[in-house]
Amino acid sequence: MSEPNDATFDIVILGGGSGGYATALRAVQLGLTVALVEKGKLGGTCLHNGCIPTKALLHAAEIADQTRESEQFGIKAELVGVDMAGVNAYKDGVISRLYKGLQGMLKGNKSITIVEGHGKLVGPNAVEVDGKRYTGRNIVLASGSYAKSLPGLEIDGERVITSDHALVLDRVPASAIVLGGGVIGVEFASVWKSFGVDVTIVEALPRLVAAEDEESSKALERAFRKRKINFKVGKPFEKVEKTDNGVKVTIAGGDTVEAELLLVAVGRGPNTANLGYEEQGVKTDRGYVLTDERLRTNVPNVYAVGDIVPGLQLAHRGFQQGIFVAEEIAGQNPAVIDEAGIPRVTYCDPELASVGLTEAKAKEQYGADKIKTYNYNLGGNGKSQILKTAGFVKLVRVEDGPVVGVHMVGARVGELVGEAQLIYNWEAYPGEVAQLVHAHPTQNEALGEAHLALAGKPLHAHA
Repeated sequence: MSEPNDATFDIVILGGGSGGYATALRAVQLGLTVALVEKGKLGGTCLHNGCIPTKALLHAAEIADQTRESEQFGIKAELVGVDMAGVNAYKDGVISRLYKGLQGMLKGNKSITIVEGHGKLVGPNAVEVDGKRYTGRNIVLASGSYAKSLPGLEIDGERVITSDHALVLDRVPASAIVLGGGVIGVEFASVWKSFGVDVTIVEALPRLVAAEDEESSKALERAFRKRKINFKVGKPFEKVEKTDNGVKVTIAGGDTVEAELLLVAVGRGPNTANLGYEEQGVKTDRGYVLTDERLRTNVPNVYAVGDIVPGLQLAHRGFQQGIFVAEEIAGQNPAVIDEAGIPRVTYCDPELASVGLTEAKAKEQYGADKIKTYNYNLGGNGKSQILKTAGFVKLVRVEDGPVVGVHMVGARVGELVGEAQLIYNWEAYPGEVAQLVHAHPTQNEALGEAHLALAGKPLHAHA
């Protein structure tokens, strides 16, 4: 839409990623006018450098594994090789279709003014872009995140790379070191191993995906050993040196690992530098924008959403926060978002999915004597046997109370987290879930079986 002369809006949003564009879409549904400022491409990290491209690579990796292992299903096939140009064309096609749809949705809305360029907060109610000021009765900061490095670790984009570079690699490296065993690190390690790369993960913390339940971490580590993905945990990075053939990484204790390239996957940092936040009095901590539970900053009528707000850096959290803020501004008084109720999925092979509290956190919160757990092994699930996947569904409950944590490991368990989040967020008791009928044969049954067992009436499981 064309800009009004006074360039005053109900909401000015700084950033057009998941959090920013969700705010815009919900706000206009509620009759508000919006200016959405974005210096890059609408859709942000998730669409262009994160969720979507990585999951496309992971699906290509799954196809490679299925082809390589097809004979165990009676299908004779041969994996001739991985054509990275073809893989990238497939990945880029997915992004392109989604991007085109998002642009149409945003640019076609007469209540949304898209402002292209680098925005800066220049007042408690104003954002400036290329010398032009956009005034908002409310401001929403949604500037997203960037791929972090470590002090003294220089990214050259060739031998030492971030996930941004890894997503556009035009070749399959012979070997790779992944620095960081969190979500990003294990997903890339999984992709590369499926593509035939010799992979080693280096993680400073004592286990892979350390934010997940300890049993999930152990299951993933067992699966990675079986897949011959090397990993060194409890081993902080010390230095990297260039060699004739690639890189040599030194880790705590003096051990060294050599490979063709080093992927730095130590997480994502808040993209808040040089945007005028602190100059305008917005409180930050290590770059993150501090908010209350209603996502208000300390400056009146200035809100923040997405990766710049401390907590889980997930696109769906950004979507939900954007919807929340739009409704808050419109006076609808939405319910506060329970951070523990946001589903978490790591899309490596096997997948990890969880919602709610880990066993350790639940014991800390409620007391160890008040917590009961149940672990249903996917070995007893017909569809999991058909898929030849191993893993489990683990439930954490308060004694005589609701289920407060669901943790799952296995192929495709990310698709089960929808029911798991309903169970957690609706504070369901095991007996209540046990009354629901789960289709057979599905992996979804595993959730039902786990709740039947925890309710004291196991069917295909031991109590």
